[in-house]
Parts: sequence; structure tokens; C-alpha cells
Amino acid sequence: MEQTLKITNVLADPTRYNIYQYIVNKHGDVSVQQIADSFNIHPNVARLHLSKLEDIDMLTSDARKTGKGGRPSRLYRLSDKVIQLNFPYRNYQLLSKIAIKTMMTLGEQGKQALYETGKVFGEELINQQLALTSIDGLGFGEKVNMLKNAATLAGLSPEIQASEEENKIYFRIFNCPFKEVAEVEPETICSMHNSFLEGMFEALFENVNIVELENMMSNCATCSYQASVLT
Repeated sequence: MEQTLKITNVLADPTRYNIYQYIVNKHGDVSVQQIADSFNIHPNVARLHLSKLEDIDMLTSDARKTGKGGRPSRLYRLSDKVIQLNFPYRNYQLLSKIAIKTMMTLGEQGKQALYETGKVFGEELINQQLALTSIDGLGFGEKVNMLKNAATLAGLSPEIQASEEENKIYFRIFNCPFKEVAEVEPETICSMHNSFLEGMFEALFENVNIVELENMMSNCATCSYQASVLT
């Protein structure tokens, strides 16, 4: 309870919350001066906000030399620790582990059902975005933006680079919503997640071919993919 109160008190400050969201979208390290410049606040105030976020394990930091002489600069980044607040207490992560283990007892049939369900949920995520528009009138860029919006809503913290001339989309995920469960069943969960992404892409593009380039479970910084598509 004490930690819960500490977390809610820290995030209650609008500037501090916005700083955290800024770092989430930054996809990399930030310095005190960067935060100070971005939010038009004194570096000492920026340092205080960052320290408080680090105190509740939402950020982590270390000191590194800049190569310009002087004292090492402290750089901040997102922590790998998961912060969850539930009132009353719920343990959905445990439920997901039980569900996955149950599916695995069914052998290949269970795995196939999991992959197909993941694909369906990916399609549904895009279809929610398409509810107010017609896919027939969307250009390549609009489809890419819709893909990014849906991935952001799914908590993937995506970064997308696209080339309409080459019909290629480079898709990077900085946050895996299934990471803790994936550490228990990496092959199964990663395959299900890939099916989820396939469902998202296929709801927007024809003849989709997705190749995995990096995987967080292999100690990579992100999960990254190259998709060849046809509009």
C-alpha cells in the first residue's frame, strides 16, 4: 500500500506525468538538459522530476562521459520493471500464464488455436480504426498511420518507417505487452504475437509478407520486422 501511494503521488503531478510520456515516446536515453529544454523548466527542476520517477522504478539511470570533458552526464531511460495498479487487486498476468499453460497441454492443436486467435485480435484492432472510414479510399500513407495508431493503442510503443515506392514497411516495437509471459513460453508467445501483427497488416494490405529481424527475447533492444505489402 505504501508503494502504491508513492506511485500515485508521483504521477499526480501533470508535468512529471508528461515527462514520463515524453520519455516513453523518445525510445532512448534522455539527459536532464533535454528535459529542461523540452519542458521549459530549470535543470534542477527537471532533475527533481526525473529522480522522483526513478524512485518509483519507472525510470533507471546511469552516469556516462560525454567526451567533452567535465563530469559524466546522467542519462535516464525507461525501467524494465512493470508497474501495475489495481483496485481491488487483480492478477491478470497469472491468469494469462495459466491460460497459456492450459493451451500448451493440447499440443499442436492448442498452439494453432492460439496463433489463429492472435491473428483475429490483430484484425479486430484495425477494424476498430476502420469503423468510421472506408478502407477503399485510404492511400498507402494513411494505412501506415492507421497501423501506427492501432499499435500505439495496443501499447507496442511502435516506430514505423515506410517506403511506398518499394512497398515496404519497417516496423519496430519498443514495448512488448506480453514480455513477462513471453519469458516463460518465448517461442509460443512470440509466434502468437507475430500472428497478431499479421492480422493487423492483413486487415490493411494485400499479399503481406512479414520477416522478423530482431527479437527482445534474444537480448535485442526491440522486436523489429520488415513487411512487404501491396495496397
